[in-house]
Amino acid sequence: MKTRLAVSLILAAAIASAAETGKDAGSGLVPLKLKLPKPVFVGTPKNAPPGTNMEKPTGKKRPPAMVPAGVVNAAANRPVTSSAPTPIIGELDLLTDGDKEATDGSYVELARGRQYVQVDLGKRYDISAIVLWHYHGDPRVYHDVVVQTALDADFISGVKTVFNNDHDNSSGLGVGKDREYFETYEGKLIEPKNVAGRYVRMYGRGSTADEMNRYTEAEVYGRPAK
Repeated sequence: MKTRLAVSLILAAAIASAAETGKDAGSGLVPLKLKLPKPVFVGTPKNAPPGTNMEKPTGKKRPPAMVPAGVVNAAANRPVTSSAPTPIIGELDLLTDGDKEATDGSYVELARGRQYVQVDLGKRYDISAIVLWHYHGDPRVYHDVVVQTALDADFISGVKTVFNNDHDNSSGLGVGKDREYFETYEGKLIEPKNVAGRYVRMYGRGSTADEMNRYTEAEVYGRPAK
């Protein structure tokens, strides 16, 4: 009887430990823990701007992505380039400096039209999650958001489109099946499912607020490719 009780207690402790860590024992995945900035605007946007193909805001906190144990933010403090020779506001390194707040001095702004920012991760990673913050000081919608990964800086080798909400191909990168969305403090979570890449390129073409392209932060989670 005592032996059965001891076994039961051990099993209960193991279950409790797994629940506490949030680890999915069957898949080997764990919840991705993100450090989020402060929310700026209050409430849930209700009306989709004209001409947008919107996903409906839920008003609830987003569930965490499930990623392999040991992933890191490979984009942290990594070098950034862009399609614009010179930013209008800020510096490109603001994209990977860890500051995600919706405040002046936290974002880089590029000129109107189709633009992109590009992060060099330094080596190949198996990418499990990308989180992108444009400007989230108000509930605006950025247009033609396209996120791609590649093995080379010129985006010729191993190019993968992991997100595309350009539903009418107005940016010429193909018709996207993803939905447009309101910017919030949570950023946009994209889950590429362990796509191999060294470079991450993030396109945009203005927003419902103006024609400029603002980027606050980008995080790329993965493990070094074997």
